Amino acid sequence: MSDFDAIILGGGAAGLMCAAIAGQRGRRVLLLEKAEKPGKKILISGGGRCNFTNIGAGPENYLSANPHFAKSALARYTARDFLDLVEKHGIAWHEKTLGQLFCNGSARQIVEMLLAECDAAVDSGGDVSVRCEQEVRAVSRGEDGTFTVTTQDSAFTAPALVIATGGPSIPKMGASDFAYRIARQFGLKIVEPRPALVPLTLGGDEVLFRELSGVATETVTTAGKGSFREASLFTHRGLSGPAILQASSYWQAGEPISVTFLPDRPAGWLLEAKRETPRATLRGLLREAMPQRLADVLTEQLGVHGDLGNAPDKALRAAEEKLANWRFHPNGTEGYAKAEVTAGGISTAELSSRTMKAKRVPGLYAIGEAVDVTGWLGGYNFQWAWASGVAAGEAL
Repeated sequence: MSDFDAIILGGGAAGLMCAAIAGQRGRRVLLLEKAEKPGKKILISGGGRCNFTNIGAGPENYLSANPHFAKSALARYTARDFLDLVEKHGIAWHEKTLGQLFCNGSARQIVEMLLAECDAAVDSGGDVSVRCEQEVRAVSRGEDGTFTVTTQDSAFTAPALVIATGGPSIPKMGASDFAYRIARQFGLKIVEPRPALVPLTLGGDEVLFRELSGVATETVTTAGKGSFREASLFTHRGLSGPAILQASSYWQAGEPISVTFLPDRPAGWLLEAKRETPRATLRGLLREAMPQRLADVLTEQLGVHGDLGNAPDKALRAAEEKLANWRFHPNGTEGYAKAEVTAGGISTAELSSRTMKAKRVPGLYAIGEAVDVTGWLGGYNFQWAWASGVAAGEAL
């Protein structure tokens, strides 16, 4: 007889949610976490207040080789469902911009809530055992279909195994490619992983923009099919801030990104300014609308000096067009060390969108960031963790 009904590898958001749901269905669940405590990424998220979901989360807010894959889980466990759980536990919350929901207090409340939900399994005849500081040494599957997980302490068996160890982003938190190694061991395909929600680096002629380190301004930033209106931040290595992080998930190496400065200005605004205030300067107009240091650098790059009244219309039109579509050419990203999440991962073609179960390996599941489903910045990745965790938990 197996020790447990299911073994979950990884005590993060998806793993804890999956364990709680399965346990409350009467299952005997073992959750193995290599860190000294569960939910470490939850604890640091949202500046320690955990941006635990986004009220507008839908399939269109996710990247995947199969954009339809996330629809089922997200429809069956919504942001409102998770918010109901938060409120059931008396956790005060607030909404920030763009539908982002945060704890009023500490992210620790979300971890404690999930652990309390795991403990509640006993009321349904189930049991969730959370064991930390467990380093998985080996995973195998016997001829009878039973999985054996060997750690430094012991060997555990179960007919079901859930991969919930995330991706390699933020390695200082213990993140690694472990999920992909286990998936490959069982023959599951991997969509090439890459850092996402990550700052971009600049080189060559664009190094001068690094001198603006610390300067932020609102932009519309576009890469590939992704376009986002939020703050962009110049750093000592290149570009960051919410708009850049969002666009980075859509950026492909070698491609430019487009930044629209002054996104509220209508076409022809510079020519109109020339007519109405011919003594005004481009530098002066830009300084009124953005940080001074940025205004000065952009003015120098645009080469429009002196009064607008003396500037040719052609030069003003060109300046306006460049401000509306400033092309930066990133030479890379700051990598997994600074990436909030990992794009790519275990191929959704290998999994059931309803249960997260591997199609070709009975009893094997993959959930959360380990899977090739990547959310936007702003609570979307947590919502995928909850939804995919529930989907697998209900199937175990």
